[in-house]
Amino acid sequence: MAHASTRQGGWLTGWDPEDEDAWHRGGHRVARRNLILSVLSEHVGFSVWTLWSVLVLFMSPKIGLGFNPGEKFLLVATPTVVGALLRLPYSYAVTRFGRRTWTVFATGILLVPTLLAVYFVQRPGTPLWVFLVIGALAGVGGGNFASSMTNITAFFPQRHQGWALGLNAGGGNLGVAAVQLIGLLVIAVAGDTHPSYLAAAYLPLIVLVSLLAAWKMDNVDAVRAAPGAQREAARDRDTWWISLLYIGTFGSFIGYGFAFGLVLQNEFGASPREAVGYTFLGPLLGSFFRPLGGWLADRMGGARVTLWNFLGMAAGTVVLIAAAGRGSFGLFVGGFTALFVLSGLGNGSTYKMIPAVFAQKAEAEITSGRDASAAFARARRLSGAVIAIAGAIGALGGAAINLVFKLSYTGAAGSGTPAFVAFLAYYALCLAVIRAVYLRRIPVPVRKAADAVKETSRV
Repeated sequence: MAHASTRQGGWLTGWDPEDEDAWHRGGHRVARRNLILSVLSEHVGFSVWTLWSVLVLFMSPKIGLGFNPGEKFLLVATPTVVGALLRLPYSYAVTRFGRRTWTVFATGILLVPTLLAVYFVQRPGTPLWVFLVIGALAGVGGGNFASSMTNITAFFPQRHQGWALGLNAGGGNLGVAAVQLIGLLVIAVAGDTHPSYLAAAYLPLIVLVSLLAAWKMDNVDAVRAAPGAQREAARDRDTWWISLLYIGTFGSFIGYGFAFGLVLQNEFGASPREAVGYTFLGPLLGSFFRPLGGWLADRMGGARVTLWNFLGMAAGTVVLIAAAGRGSFGLFVGGFTALFVLSGLGNGSTYKMIPAVFAQKAEAEITSGRDASAAFARARRLSGAVIAIAGAIGALGGAAINLVFKLSYTGAAGSGTPAFVAFLAYYALCLAVIRAVYLRRIPVPVRKAADAVKETSRV
């Protein structure tokens, strides 16, 4: 029980957040302390992960770094890919080494790509491959999300996990907007020829969060990997349908977050100051709207909310195509901001589909004679595994968006319109999948069964 928990060898043992007496006697304070530090760690991780989305806006012949648009889009895609690929091993690592131990390591290692960025980003003539290597190293910040979400579920009782996971995820996502705001501050104070100042601003923060994690966080023995859960989830077709949808929501959020500034520069000739000045608002709003997507899905059903969300994203993409054709900067920024908001909503509603889908399967197993507790335990285990897999694949969608932009701006059209048409086609595919696979199968929220597992993945 939480009040009887002890620390042995750096681990908090005997932790049981479902014990209400222990929770009220002090367990809630332990959980809240770990949540605050987890949010800080994830926030810094997201900021370093998306650091190059702002640094590339400074790269110009004025500082001796005259890369073309295709090279810049390749640079911002590189950390996205690495961060996505690290999500699965990071989600396992926290169960192997403990949250405090892993947080100290995962946060401290961010000093490496940040220091390298400070040193090289203002050195004239530095070749592209050097920046690609540094960008790949910055991708380690993208893995922090998976380990952080895995750990927080162990600290909070199910009745509080929705709030805790929503705050944890939202705090991390806000790192995308924060790094852009700091970039805007650097430009306002020092001009657009000092990108190293932006990277340097994160050095003391990384050190501070690492020290606080080592001092105040706990390893907890309740965080244990479910053997074979990810392999079992990978054999389930719903894992891949949901991952396809999450590419459209989270992939859009992180992909547009990396690319928006470059798109404004290439589509409208925006200066670094103008590009950064307009890019922070979208990720900021998307982060705040993510919990609302989960809240709406609780009441209307995840598939239904996600369907309307993709309809809105398709409409927003049509607005972008029209704005680009007319050369309307204001309409273009407005359309992109709407896409950020909708992608945030979709992140929450798509994740809410996971427990509903596996709850329905548990009901079917119970009808066939399987023990109810075993069926729901399996649903919880698979829901957690699907969260990790879909999160990784969704992040890869962000890299795909940047690569599509690269091809679009370096191709014959020389504009983003072919990319927007491709994204519109993908959103149409997502709409077809939701209607064919989920709305026909789950016409209304599966409330009774979902209640037993929904808290495990409320974000």
